[in-house]
Amino acid sequence: MFEISFGELLLIGVVALVVLGPEKLPTVARTLGALIGRAQRFVASVKADIHQQADLTGLASLQQEVQNAAASFRQSIETEMKEVEGVMQENVAAVRAVGDEATAVLDSTHSSIAPHSPEPDAALGADLFAAAREGDSTEPGAAPIVVHDENQLDLFDSPPVKPATPPAETRE
Repeated sequence: MFEISFGELLLIGVVALVVLGPEKLPTVARTLGALIGRAQRFVASVKADIHQQADLTGLASLQQEVQNAAASFRQSIETEMKEVEGVMQENVAAVRAVGDEATAVLDSTHSSIAPHSPEPDAALGADLFAAAREGDSTEPGAAPIVVHDENQLDLFDSPPVKPATPPAETRE
């Protein structure tokens, strides 16, 4: 920093010893060391403040860049959402048109079919009710009423089929 050689420092020390004397030289040296230490700490803190301000300036520009990127991204997403919403509205309109056409076809088909008999469920219900009246008995040996509906699966009506031959036992 000051470019003082060791010989020059030795010369300054000898002059200080002669001028101050051996009694005051240690006290002056301690005071001088403390002042130099304070000066170094002050310079270091000023450097740190300058670097911090420089970094904050860089961070502010970086923050601005990130905010600009976020704003452009948000704008592009909103644009895409509007486009998708428009396409969805078109698709909904097309589906409604197809649904209206299908409803019109069904209505015309229903009107062209001749009037039919009463609801089959009502007829089946009437048959079941009549069968239940005829079969009401409190006798313990009476056979249960069996009503067969053609629209119902018969999963439990037939007994399970036994295999023709029993499985062979294996011995080890």
